Amino acid sequence: MNANNLPEIRKALEQIKPYVPGKPIEEVERELGIKDVIKMASNENPLGPSPKAMEALQRALTKLNFYPDGASYYLRQAIAEHNGVDAGQVLVGNGSDEIIKMIAETFINPGDQAVIAKPTFSEYDFAVTLMGGESRLVDCVDFRHDLKGMLKAITPQTKIVFICNPNNPTGTIVSKTQIQEFMSQLPEGVLVVFDEAYYEYVDDPAYVSGLEFVRQGLKNVIVLRTFSKIYGLSGLRVGYGLAHPELIQWINRAREPFNVNLLGQIGARAALADQEFLAESRAQNAAGKAFLYNCFEEMGLKYWLTQTNFIWVQIKTDSQSVFQKLLREGVIIRTGDIFGFPDFIRVTIGTEEQNKGFITALKKVLETVLV
Repeated sequence: MNANNLPEIRKALEQIKPYVPGKPIEEVERELGIKDVIKMASNENPLGPSPKAMEALQRALTKLNFYPDGASYYLRQAIAEHNGVDAGQVLVGNGSDEIIKMIAETFINPGDQAVIAKPTFSEYDFAVTLMGGESRLVDCVDFRHDLKGMLKAITPQTKIVFICNPNNPTGTIVSKTQIQEFMSQLPEGVLVVFDEAYYEYVDDPAYVSGLEFVRQGLKNVIVLRTFSKIYGLSGLRVGYGLAHPELIQWINRAREPFNVNLLGQIGARAALADQEFLAESRAQNAAGKAFLYNCFEEMGLKYWLTQTNFIWVQIKTDSQSVFQKLLREGVIIRTGDIFGFPDFIRVTIGTEEQNKGFITALKKVLETVLV
């Protein structure tokens, strides 16, 4: 017997590309020996966590010896009230990433298919591939979901369609009219996942939330939201889904016990009630967006109008080279090559000081690479 031989690995794992997270501030400071690095890579709220959440978390620290409520009862009640649904229509997860994985675990058998836009959030493809399914990728049109193309991509093997609205990494949306037309032509037996991680930032009146279809009682729709973005709780990892109770019950069977930690449940409940913080975050984001738009126009860089807290920008040169040079200037951004677009970057909208620092650094870097 050779003890050095690994057991046979599942074939699906051979198809999975590891997720590449945004580079942590501490890592950059440690590797380059610099201080005051600004991170504009992972779409975190630059204002920090909700103050009400921080107060609630401080009070909860003495309870860390206890397991969390496995059913997240009070958090689900708060989410239900906030969204005008019943608590039985709410599913919570360790970030919306876990819920995406639970959805695949619930519906995808080997050989089943999911229809996914390109480019979009990579976790959809990861979850489907992990379960032995096949992702049918449909190119975006002007970096917006091509819903007509996605309809055509549906086959008898299709179980799920993922619609990231607003879309990550492009910040674009598909309109209410487009969504309604898509839903009216959707074949029976296909689940539609509306990922609305950036829902709270949207200000376009043409937008519609998938929650409209949940409220109509449809059993083939789930809406995903998160506390990681505008609520400023990325480090606590709390996301939630809204759907018909029957759909929630089945997905819950794939859920791990105690999947949302005690502090996550308490912090998320408090943040949900902090609407003043949300208003401040939206205002800060709108001002930063206008500033960066103006700067990109002055620099001759093409960008896409965003309904999120980040901007998709074409920089006309290799994004990895720009990324490395920006690191040395103390700025972390997201490269477009990981999404298949090597001359694009995605930059999170920061505070006024961060935005100005980023633009100063970007101008300096581009002067060295575009000569």
